[in-house]
Amino acid sequence: MILDISVVLVYAAGMLLLGWYGMRRARNQEEFLVAGRNLGPAFYMGTMAATVLGGAATVGTVRLGYVHGISGFWLCAALGAGILVLNLFLAKPLLKLRVFTVTQILERRYTPMARQASAAIMFAYALMISVVSTLAIGTVLQVLFDLPFWAAILMGGGVVVVYSSIGGMWSLTLTDIVQFVIKTIGLMFVLLPICLYRIGGWDELVARLPDSAFSLTTIGYDTIVTYFLIYFFGILIGQDIWQRVFTARSEGVARAAGSVAGVYCVLYGLVGALIGMCAKVLLPELDNANNAFAAIVQSALPDGIRGLVIAAALAAMMSTASAGLLAASTTITEDLLPKLRGGQMSSLAMARLFTLLTGLLVLVIALLVNDVIGALTLAYNLLVGGILIPMLGAIYWKRASTAGAITSMALGSATALVFMFKDGLEANTPIYYSLAIGLLSFVVVSLLARRTSTANSLT
Repeated sequence: MILDISVVLVYAAGMLLLGWYGMRRARNQEEFLVAGRNLGPAFYMGTMAATVLGGAATVGTVRLGYVHGISGFWLCAALGAGILVLNLFLAKPLLKLRVFTVTQILERRYTPMARQASAAIMFAYALMISVVSTLAIGTVLQVLFDLPFWAAILMGGGVVVVYSSIGGMWSLTLTDIVQFVIKTIGLMFVLLPICLYRIGGWDELVARLPDSAFSLTTIGYDTIVTYFLIYFFGILIGQDIWQRVFTARSEGVARAAGSVAGVYCVLYGLVGALIGMCAKVLLPELDNANNAFAAIVQSALPDGIRGLVIAAALAAMMSTASAGLLAASTTITEDLLPKLRGGQMSSLAMARLFTLLTGLLVLVIALLVNDVIGALTLAYNLLVGGILIPMLGAIYWKRASTAGAITSMALGSATALVFMFKDGLEANTPIYYSLAIGLLSFVVVSLLARRTSTANSLT
């Protein structure tokens, strides 16, 4: 255990050191927020994949594999499909805009009021994304090192808050590359092969699990559709992901490296689901499936190797936690603060301060929440239910109005909250009803607003 702790401490110290180096690179606000818009293929691919594959994609996918078998990979498949479409079809126009936030694009189509309304939803989404991975960090540290939950959250999450606050996107990029390498080696080339070896190989895994565990649809068609509605579309409009797109040096870098990152996400999901299936064979009587990842690491790996895999898991979680944190603070400094300060733009010092304050808020919320996938679903339900319809309308419908967009945001996100409270965080109804209500209100209010404007112009 001492060896494992030493490996994790060395990893944490390395992240802080890279954060310090990133601070030296972030000499102005553009470098702090989008790494100077100058990332090449290797850095872009690594940071894009690391951003998407965090606590829910790691701990959550292993849990889904434990419960449902190989079909647990669909969560990561939906994320990977979103990354592919985003980089192949949307990166080019996004890079030409040279903006910092998703909501700045809504302002160009509607009015500043629409930007403020969407910024509030985007902030809640990005904040919960960071909370999800911070929660996953705490869960792993708590189980493996027998720490109090609050101590695990503060120790693991505190490292993320520090390096994100001092170096911004440069710190995130540098740490993401290291995290990408560590989690690829730790999960794909260490944990999965060892788990299969402990079982007795692939044939033994097939023999000891029911046929349903190897079906791609065991998780349920409704769940698969819901994953794509939430996560696929969420990737297409999420501030944490768009902020990574803005770092690309060129359209070609985004298209090629981003596509590789999307394929990697799907492979990562398959690996996670297989690890969960191995855990089902080796540890069939777990009291809490959420602990499947930590439990299999603890029972299947020797000292030292265990520390490497723990570092790999932390790498996945920290990359997403830091991405959500910077996205949330960017939304504050670029979209909300200028309005409160009479149009005065934020500075580098202000960006660092609010990244720190947002990070402290993330730690507080993480101490109060205990469901990784539930928290992730909450974030994406708010984002997709509140912003997807107005965003699509801004791009594809000439009659879209500011009144319709704001109404859709308000009713869509409120509907998602109501049904999450009524039916549970993992129910399918929140995203279905929020999109339906959002679309209906968007169309009706936009048409009424247009008629009212036409009538007023005639009189």
